[in-house]
Amino acid sequence: MITKHQRYNFRKVRSRNKLFERGINRPRLSVFRSAKYIYAQVIDDKKGTTLVSASSMDKELKLKAGKNIEAAKQIGVLLAKRAIEKGVTEVCFDRGGHIYHGRIKSLADGAREGGLKF
Repeated sequence: MITKHQRYNFRKVRSRNKLFERGINRPRLSVFRSAKYIYAQVIDDKKGTTLVSASSMDKELKLKAGKNIEAAKQIGVLLAKRAIEKGVTEVCFDRGGHIYHGRIKSLADGAREGGLKF
């Protein structure tokens, strides 16, 4: 019997391997979504460091609810702003094991609006 968590990990590894197989030499925008919050970070895999991060828990956003689509969009815009300040303009999007819709899609759209290129 395969558990829900094992299926999620399989999807996560499969989508991440596709990014690495293509040999993209850009930082990775990784998204983690929990039931309550959403987190995003831009990671440099060559150095193994996080360049910038943003989440629905940031005090800068002053969100009432951190688990809706509009909050995810604001997080994407904030992440893009922070990344551009660090000199990162192009990233590859890592959705993890989640389907590209809802909060994940909204965060990606917000990052695009903020100026990041995927």
